[in-house]
Amino acid sequence: MKLQQLRYIWEVAHHDLNVSATAQSLYTSQPGISKQIRLLEDELGVEVFSRSGKHLTRITPAGEAILKTAGEILRKVESIKQVAQEFSNEKKGSLSLATTHTQARYALPKVIENFISQYPDVSLHMHQGTPMQISEMAADGTVDFAIATEALELFSDLIMMPCYRWNRCIVVPKNHPLCHVGELTLEEVAKHPIVTYVFGFTGRSKLDEAFIDKGLAPKVVFTAADADVIKTYVRLGLGIGIIATMAHNPELDDDLVALDASHLFESSVTKIGFRRGTFLRGFMYDFIEQFAPHLTKELVGEAYNRHSKSDLDELFSHIELPVY
Repeated sequence: MKLQQLRYIWEVAHHDLNVSATAQSLYTSQPGISKQIRLLEDELGVEVFSRSGKHLTRITPAGEAILKTAGEILRKVESIKQVAQEFSNEKKGSLSLATTHTQARYALPKVIENFISQYPDVSLHMHQGTPMQISEMAADGTVDFAIATEALELFSDLIMMPCYRWNRCIVVPKNHPLCHVGELTLEEVAKHPIVTYVFGFTGRSKLDEAFIDKGLAPKVVFTAADADVIKTYVRLGLGIGIIATMAHNPELDDDLVALDASHLFESSVTKIGFRRGTFLRGFMYDFIEQFAPHLTKELVGEAYNRHSKSDLDELFSHIELPVY
C-alpha cells in the first residue's frame, strides 16, 4: 500500500468519481490513477469503487470505510509537513478558509489585507459556500478554517470558537411606510413582502424563530445567499430586505434606509472552527486573533484541549463578545 494510492482514491472520491478531472488536478495521467487504484484494490481484496465498464459509478460500503481512514492518514501527513514548514520557515505556507458571502464581503477584507501584508509568503485561499458546505470542508480537511454562523455545531470533529455577535437591519427604499412607523414591530414587518437570506444562511434560523414565536407567518417572496443580491431586489421594489447589519454600507447604499431590527431578533454568533487534531502554525494563530482579538493563542490552545461542546461553552462563557 502506497501513500500515493490513498491520495488517488481520496481525490477521485472528491472529484465526483471523475478520474479524468482528478488526473488534471493532480497533473498526472488518467491511466496511471486507474492502475494504482486497481493495484490497491487487488492488495486489499475489496473494491473501493463500483464500476460500469470503465466508469466508476459509486463508492462501495468497504470503500466508504477505507476512504474515511485514508482521509485521516492524509491529514496526518499534511500535519507532518506543516510541522516541518513551521520549523524551516515560520512565515511561509498556505492557509485555506471557507466562509459565506456576508463574511467574505463585509467581515474579512480588512483582516485579510492586514494578514497578507504581515505574511506575504503565505498563500491564502478562500472558498465560499453554504454553512453546511463550509462545515463539511473543515470537517474533512479540505480547508483549515470554517467561518460561519449556522451548521458548525453539527460536526463534532470541529473545535468552534465564538468571534462576534451581530444582528439584523431592515432595508427599505426612502419614504417607505416603515420609515414612518414610531416603533418597529414584527407585526408591522410581517405586513410587507420580505426579501431575505436562504434558510440556513447567515442566521436565518433566528429570523424564522422570531416570527414563529409571535405566531406570525411572514410573506417571504424572494431569498438569496448574497446580501448584495437582496439589496438589489429591494431596490426593484420586490419587498423589504432583512440582512445582517454589517451588510449595509451607508455610503454605497445611500438610496436605502436601514432600520434597526436588533430588538426584534435574537442576536447571532459568528464562529471560527477547525478540525480537531489540526496542527496550527504560528500564522494560523495570528489569523484567528486578527479576526477575533479575544481569541489569543493561549485561549485557542486551551480550546484545542477541550473535548466536548459543553467544555468549550464553559471556556468561552465568561467572554463578552464584540457586537457588529
